[in-house]
Amino acid sequence: MWWILMVAVVVAAAGGGGVAAAVTCSPLQLSSCVSAIRSSTPPSKLCCTKIKEQRPCLCQYMKNPALKPYVNTPNARKVASTCGTPFPKC
Repeated sequence: MWWILMVAVVVAAAGGGGVAAAVTCSPLQLSSCVSAIRSSTPPSKLCCTKIKEQRPCLCQYMKNPALKPYVNTPNARKVASTCGTPFPKC
């Protein structure tokens, strides 16, 4: 849960994010993936839907020093892969 709070603070400080491919970039949209990223539990259907929606934003998240430690991890990549959403090459 602390991760969600940290992301909310970062998003608020950054002004909410930008637009990529008609997607509103919002790291909070990935909150349903937190348990799958932090443990070995399989991602939920909602998590997979959100990862697919937010895929155009992943490079932006990885460039953000506050988000990079959570987004650019082996577990995050595994969750994306399990959801059939390859990580972009940034």
